[in-house]
Amino acid sequence: MDTIFKALNDPARRALLDSLRTKNGQTLSELEEQLEMTRFGVMKHLKVLEDAHLVIPRKVGRFKHHYLNALPLQEMIDRWIDPFLKPQAQALSQLKTELENPEMTKPDLVMSTYIDCSHDALWDALTKGELISQYHFACQKVTGDFAAPGDDVEYHFDHGGIMLSNRLISITPKSRIEMEFRPSWGGDETPSRCVYLLEPQTSGMKITVEHFDIPEAQPGIADGWTRFLSGLKTYAETGKTHRFAMETAP
Repeated sequence: MDTIFKALNDPARRALLDSLRTKNGQTLSELEEQLEMTRFGVMKHLKVLEDAHLVIPRKVGRFKHHYLNALPLQEMIDRWIDPFLKPQAQALSQLKTELENPEMTKPDLVMSTYIDCSHDALWDALTKGELISQYHFACQKVTGDFAAPGDDVEYHFDHGGIMLSNRLISITPKSRIEMEFRPSWGGDETPSRCVYLLEPQTSGMKITVEHFDIPEAQPGIADGWTRFLSGLKTYAETGKTHRFAMETAP
């Protein structure tokens, strides 16, 4: 928590976060153009933000792209603000990623978190529809499992109809799931692609989500992933159903 406060206690670093909030996935050169300081100075500020898990670096070929990671900020809000404003605070943990895969195209969104559970438990929670339905933020009914390429998992609205469907593209047991992301809300049903990456840790597991080719006309993707990962973490760690549902107007 101290590293987050330290990272935010500098106008240059706040400017970098604002820039990434406006345009995610920028390179060092792109960020350098926006600040009146040397390239080395920008690199030092990015290192502080990476150490605080507020920025995730992702190398694609010769270039390193930088992504805003908002989940540690949510953790700070949960720890220091929500307890005073709401009866229950959400529980999220620190996030980061150290991915090196130059063969993949640049993702539009990268999120990761650590979960205190077994490798098998996390894998089952991500691949079995009946378990996904225990923590998905908007769908209490999820049909289908991820087992072999071509498998479909469908997420059903509580009031009927399909919110989203995922078709499995490739699967590496207990380490990687790649799928087509086909939304059925908001009027734009253009498919995109997302990937789950699982990494065992000394204590617990790390999961990273990468989302590629997100259409501009599909709002709320980042917020949806935040709620999805929060629900997954709560369910995997406690075994209890909990959905971080969308806020509704009073």
